[in-house]
Amino acid sequence: MATALASLMALPLVPLAPHPTPVDRLARLEAALGPECPRLFMKRDDLLSFGAGGNKVRKMQAIAAEALAAGADTLITCGGAQSNHARVTAAAGAALGLDVELVLNGAPQSIPTANARLDLLFGANVHYVADRQSRSRVMEEIAGRLRREGRRPHVVPLGASTPTGAMGFARGVVELSADGIRPDVIVHASSSGGTQAGVIAGCALVGLRPRILGVSADEPSAALAEAIAALLEKIADRLGAKPETLGVDRLVEVDDTEVGEGYGVPTSASTSALELVARREGILLDPVYTAKAMAGLIARIRRSEFSRDYTVLFWHTGGQVANFI
Repeated sequence: MATALASLMALPLVPLAPHPTPVDRLARLEAALGPECPRLFMKRDDLLSFGAGGNKVRKMQAIAAEALAAGADTLITCGGAQSNHARVTAAAGAALGLDVELVLNGAPQSIPTANARLDLLFGANVHYVADRQSRSRVMEEIAGRLRREGRRPHVVPLGASTPTGAMGFARGVVELSADGIRPDVIVHASSSGGTQAGVIAGCALVGLRPRILGVSADEPSAALAEAIAALLEKIADRLGAKPETLGVDRLVEVDDTEVGEGYGVPTSASTSALELVARREGILLDPVYTAKAMAGLIARIRRSEFSRDYTVLFWHTGGQVANFI
């Protein structure tokens, strides 16, 4: 275990956001949810000090180091039209002097807002495609063209949910353990799997054994759990650890009951959760990811799934820019 943790801590990072994020007690939200509410804390990765923050910054610090080590001059990635990952990739390119090509599914806005506006402000070249299925093909076409021109592109998969990206996020769990917080449960938004794989691996390496619940924003639970387990296997291999050391043998728990009508479509529960946290704590969630995750947490509290002596940590993965579409 110690050797694997040392390997994780030796992972090269570009220090885009070198400062730890705070953990806040949500006392007024606890009061709103009643006397049987568990102790609630929030890891504030929405406050990461780079590119409007969020979990993608932790992943990008590792991905960018990988790209620079390979001599890349261009980052290519994909996502939805309002992708947080695309926005952070564009910001990383600006900070590191790399060109950025974004392949986004959806229609361009006549007046870009929120992440779409920030993509352009950070200087990315944006290519819109009709659907998700076209993104990988167009990324490879762009990469091929750049290689023929003598350029050195680095293709970053959706959400930076690679073993490298997930290990970057696992470093955040090491940061959490330094705060002395030992949660019984960690709840967070889950979509492409890298964040949840990072949380599971990081907790295992620092000796935490909370229940880790990812609330899906779009994918069915079985498919997402399978992707997370596959990432954990690859992380174990990278760190020279036995798979069970990183929790590969434990249940990967994904809740897809908050997906509603699909990605980016708020539900009545997620809208209520977003408003409740804003009005009780002055904290902005986002309508795509964290509001659905908070809705999943609140539903469990209201049905007494967690007792009042539990410590529950909600990992705020950012995305609040989506409130300004």
